[in-house]
Amino acid sequence: MIAYLRAAGTSLVLDARGPYPPVVLHWGADLGELAADELAAVADAATPAVPPSAVDQPLRLTLLPTPGQGWTGRPGIAGHWAAPAGHRAAPAGHQAGPAGPAGAARPTRPVDDVRLRAVRRTGDRGVWVESAMADGRLLVDTEIQLSPEGVLRVRHHVRNTAPDDDLHLASVDVLIPVPDRADELLDFTGLWAHERRPQRALLRHGVWSRETRHGRPGHDDPYLLVAGTPGFGFRTGEVWAAHLAWSGDKRLWAERQATGQSLLGAGELLAPGEIVLPSDATYTSPWTVAVWSDAGLDGLSARLHGWLRSRRPARRPRPVVLNTWEAVYFDHDLDRLTQLVDAAASVGVERFVLDDGWFTGRTDDRRALGDWYVDPRRWPDGLHPLIERVRAGGMDFGLWVEPEMISPDSDLARAHPDWLLGTVHTPTWRHQRVLDLARPAAYDHVLRRLNALLDTYPIAYLKWDHNRDLLAAGGAHRQTTALYRLLTELRGAFPAVEIESCASGGARIDLGIADLVDRFWTSDTNDPLDRQRIMRWTSVLMPLEYLGGHLGADTAHITGRATDLGFRLATALFGHAGIEWDLTAATGEQRGYVADWVAAYKRLRPLLHTGTLVRADSPDPGCQVYGVVDADRSTGLYALVALAAPDTAVPVPLRLVGLDPLRRYAVRPLLIGPQPRTMQVAPPAWLRGGGVTLSGGLLAEVGLPAPLLTPQQAALFTVDAVD
Repeated sequence: MIAYLRAAGTSLVLDARGPYPPVVLHWGADLGELAADELAAVADAATPAVPPSAVDQPLRLTLLPTPGQGWTGRPGIAGHWAAPAGHRAAPAGHQAGPAGPAGAARPTRPVDDVRLRAVRRTGDRGVWVESAMADGRLLVDTEIQLSPEGVLRVRHHVRNTAPDDDLHLASVDVLIPVPDRADELLDFTGLWAHERRPQRALLRHGVWSRETRHGRPGHDDPYLLVAGTPGFGFRTGEVWAAHLAWSGDKRLWAERQATGQSLLGAGELLAPGEIVLPSDATYTSPWTVAVWSDAGLDGLSARLHGWLRSRRPARRPRPVVLNTWEAVYFDHDLDRLTQLVDAAASVGVERFVLDDGWFTGRTDDRRALGDWYVDPRRWPDGLHPLIERVRAGGMDFGLWVEPEMISPDSDLARAHPDWLLGTVHTPTWRHQRVLDLARPAAYDHVLRRLNALLDTYPIAYLKWDHNRDLLAAGGAHRQTTALYRLLTELRGAFPAVEIESCASGGARIDLGIADLVDRFWTSDTNDPLDRQRIMRWTSVLMPLEYLGGHLGADTAHITGRATDLGFRLATALFGHAGIEWDLTAATGEQRGYVADWVAAYKRLRPLLHTGTLVRADSPDPGCQVYGVVDADRSTGLYALVALAAPDTAVPVPLRLVGLDPLRRYAVRPLLIGPQPRTMQVAPPAWLRGGGVTLSGGLLAEVGLPAPLLTPQQAALFTVDAVD
């Protein structure tokens, strides 16, 4: 069988004629209508030559390559069988022999020689493949799906069919070939408050591998591994990308063999002994999500954002949030918080979130995690008085929790020290340890406490935090699966409650947990200069409505950098907007600007949260131009951002990309907040006239003279079709 899947200008050709698992002959541009004989001709022509000093048959990269097929790169599956725990080993100094009488040791045997058993179509754009070892000890089912948006998903189900031995899995990965012209790589690294820093490399012979061992993706998460034609950008180049939809340890890699094959690989990073399958047990790998585009990174985003929105559309317009963290930290006082509630209501906030510090004994970050009871000393009447004030101001109420963590200095840790993940020597991180959710009693305790809070109070939203790495060998898989189960149970019991995934900022943003949450906290920093870069790259994968961005104080709490209000307002507009600033300390003028900004966000969010995100490529690294254009390309909103001083006295043109080249558009400045500062003697002529009308083609290719903004300033522009 040769399977041919097509959707949205992309296609996949899969040669499943055996004897080994299927071979991906093509993944990329749509090849058009192909008859069965044409597909067979393509498959036959794709059989490679046999080089000298190599296996004596054409070497083809299958979906599950192994050494038994002649593959010398990273295998698609690896592991071995061994007798179950408790089986007596051979005496010291003696070699284990073949299986014999009861109690005799059996030799281990590696996974290898995987062969095709069956293949069938599943709907118009799906394939199910059954592969097995020739001796019948292993069965692997592979799911392949191509979405209507052109997003490819692949995962494996591995079942141990050996009657007596346990299967110790070392790795189960998805490998997808890419053509040799894809020889430039992009992935990401980062630090706390500096997530998603892009890095590029050339793909040469060997492996470029990124592994995370945080028990969460981490601040240095590779995030999305992209291979593309040299010099690819946001709007140019052909690109192939892979992401692992998993919130635990993982690896992504690109590999080019000296024999000519190039590929992207992804899979859960398994610790030794982490996955041991007894007879008839199954392990299911995370989905590998893969995307191709011939329109650069924006083409990837268009496919991914459309796919995510079709799967998990926002349940309501994303409300303007005020989070109390940088306003009050742990200083929870009803009178002070009431003033903040009133200030939030006065500017149009729609959701008020009480952050860390509300539960028993929590006066700083050194104690009380796990004691999820409202502090009776700070809140003698519970949270009811605060929530009543919030709801009277027309807002719903949200609450911060960190259910996966436990403080050594807590009643829970003193009562159940065995619930702490790791050993007595595992170091604390932010003065806390990890609660072992794989322990049924610990899991049930957390679920009961969350249920009690949600039963007692009208909580519309949980900010779910995760402030440390696990640092527990072999614990990542079970902790991640327990987390998914906990979120699933909670959402089933309280389907109206929204959940934000926060992990000391943006250390857990992935497509695995995206099925279970409604928002991501993109980074702990509210510094707009850093946020511009972080949002730019995080949004390659995630749509803007998933990404929380908050308006912070004049001086950023993390970096100490002072920025103008207009720059902060423009930065926080593009995302799920919120405020993390003590508005009671803001001047009347500042609060007026904030109220205008909130009103503009509410007016613009249908566009921002459903439109197509577009980003211009600029030769000046200090200048960014990006925007959102609606589905029929009739209207849009753009930002011109000066991150640093320009490279030239006259800045590069303002190119508004993503519009219909044949339609004419009125371009007008949009002022939200104070006028941006410039260092120009006079503005460009088109701005002096209040705007200009030009075709989309001219706006993208020629552009407009840009205002000369000073560093850390932003200007906004609307575009509206006039014909």
